[in-house]
Amino acid sequence: MPTISQFFGIIIQMFWNEHAPPHFHCKYGDHEAIVNIRTLEVAEGKLPRRAMNLVLDWAELHQAELLEDWELCEAKQQPKPIAPLE
Repeated sequence: MPTISQFFGIIIQMFWNEHAPPHFHCKYGDHEAIVNIRTLEVAEGKLPRRAMNLVLDWAELHQAELLEDWELCEAKQQPKPIAPLE
């Protein structure tokens, strides 16, 4: 699964052969969550509150890029890296 961004110990990834709706996976330590790109809601799992807030802030800033990466993955192409939260 390609890693598209990393910041503050959080890893953001997207699968190539995924199901709708458009989403990404985030990992922080032993925690994992799936976030819907269009609604920016947690679809599954959970991260510690601070980490989840960072992920959602980052996703809001890069929502258009996340959707572009989703389309690349659907076409079985490598998604582009997205700038980390700083």
